[in-house]
Amino acid sequence: MNQTRDPFRNRDAQHRPQRSEAELRRSTRGHVQPDRKKNEGEYKALKMQRSLTNVSYGRRNAIKSRIQEVDAFGQFPLLPIIQESITPQALKGMTDVLPTPVQRLAIPALLGTDGFRKRHTPSDEIHNFDQFLLAAETGSGKTLAYLLPIIDAIKRAEAIEAQQAKREEAQRQKEGQEKQQRNIFELESPELTNDSHPTTGRPRAIVLVPTAELVDQVLAVAKSLSHTVKFRSAGISAAYTAAVIRNSLFSPRGIDILISTPHLLSSIADSDPNILSRVQYLVIDEADSLLDRSFAPLTTAVLDRVSPSLKQLVLCSATIPRSLDSFLRQRFPDIRRLTTPNLHAIPRRVQLGVVDATKEPYRGNKDPACADTIWSIGRSAAEHNDSDSTTTTLTTTLSPTDPNPTAPSRPTPPTKETVETKRILVFVNERDQSLALAAYLRTKGIDASALSRDVDNVRTSAILAAFTGSSSDPMPASPPPTAAPYKKGRGKPKPLAPETNSDILAAGNGKRNLLNTKVLVCTDLGSRGIDTTAVRHVVLYDVPHTTIDFIHRLGRTGRMGRRGRGVVLVGRGDRRDVIREVREGMFLGKALI
Repeated sequence: MNQTRDPFRNRDAQHRPQRSEAELRRSTRGHVQPDRKKNEGEYKALKMQRSLTNVSYGRRNAIKSRIQEVDAFGQFPLLPIIQESITPQALKGMTDVLPTPVQRLAIPALLGTDGFRKRHTPSDEIHNFDQFLLAAETGSGKTLAYLLPIIDAIKRAEAIEAQQAKREEAQRQKEGQEKQQRNIFELESPELTNDSHPTTGRPRAIVLVPTAELVDQVLAVAKSLSHTVKFRSAGISAAYTAAVIRNSLFSPRGIDILISTPHLLSSIADSDPNILSRVQYLVIDEADSLLDRSFAPLTTAVLDRVSPSLKQLVLCSATIPRSLDSFLRQRFPDIRRLTTPNLHAIPRRVQLGVVDATKEPYRGNKDPACADTIWSIGRSAAEHNDSDSTTTTLTTTLSPTDPNPTAPSRPTPPTKETVETKRILVFVNERDQSLALAAYLRTKGIDASALSRDVDNVRTSAILAAFTGSSSDPMPASPPPTAAPYKKGRGKPKPLAPETNSDILAAGNGKRNLLNTKVLVCTDLGSRGIDTTAVRHVVLYDVPHTTIDFIHRLGRTGRMGRRGRGVVLVGRGDRRDVIREVREGMFLGKALI
């Protein structure tokens, strides 16, 4: 009772074995020390939906210093005929033609003239072809970056084959003359042959893309160079008839470059494996899509069939998801990664505005908020041009006190700095929602149409032709949605939200329409398969699920050095912290990882 010290307190500690420093480190692993400061500059909300692999900023700075050494297409060791065709054919109508960062990085590497020495590894015994991952931001010219080296290699191979054929023909003529001298009275019958071109049905290079729209887009770039360089290219997809596909692939003149989707090419190869027997160059464009769970079995099947004759494999993507990174580390551990400094960063020339749909007059309904946003863009973009002095402005909150917010401005005669037709992309997360939203926008006097995977190929081609400007016809209306955009009630059908001034003025059975504006409501299908050079505005009706979707959707504007603007509609339950961090990253020019 009179003891001042507890004899039992330290008894267990005396008999407990001493733990080593390594065991102490393992036991405390994963616990944050209280005196360790957290990195305040890291993204917190984006980590919850991040699916991108990390690219260190040290590597980005090293690449930036390398690409500064190239400032003209003339520095690339391409054939003279290809050099002469870049500006007037592939980049027709553009001024101050300079190679983009991805072209400065990729073209010398694919040509094998950048001084890079590949060390021998055990995987070389399995894959005896060069492997490249070409990753760059959207709208940076990746198509031209991989097409130019392929065309150069094809033309050089043709020159070697022509010289060899010339020598063989001279040898045959010499042998024929010697034989004729020995038998002067013998008549030799002419050769009869029906052999077709050696490349008939056997292309030298294949470009795989996920959609029929991208087939047409890549084919257009290849065709623009074939006028002067003289090579044969063709594109096949489900949008073409069987006769067109057969005539393009098995043309008697042969084929050099084939652009196709994996589904169609794999089905043709099942019936005729000979078409993949001569492939030396394989490009998998939009590799993050073609190597995901839906496309990977078909894409890898094509890759396995062309591997015996393959010389070069190029994977292209605007993002490097973690799933793609894991696939490459397992299948191609020695692949050479060519990444631009601005990878996973939304260009700073793209601005992002926010419309709060939870406030008045929308009261949580995004439909009228989207209609008012499009009307505001249609009026403010009338005098938009590409110069740095003139930019399109859009307030982040639309005032409900505007007496006439949706009345179209009076049409003015087109001038040099006037965009005659404004094209706006609206992105939603669900396919059914695209049809309902397009139908709602048409009731507000907006020329809108919906595009998703449920739309058939013929209708998709007509919608895209009308939207991109290749057709002067108005955009075809989408079929009516399965569910009408009205709630059921006891009396007359009520709209989803109280009518605002803009709703009343925009309605009226087409009495007031938004002139010179075309709107395409689409899912992520439109973020990868549409030529959106003329698109200046993108509206995000739904907040994207991942940072990959943010990059691809906002990457539809601000392409090829042009300015652009995105508007995101924020409703109840949307991640405002994610939007805030995306805007901060865009302002600082940082990667969203």
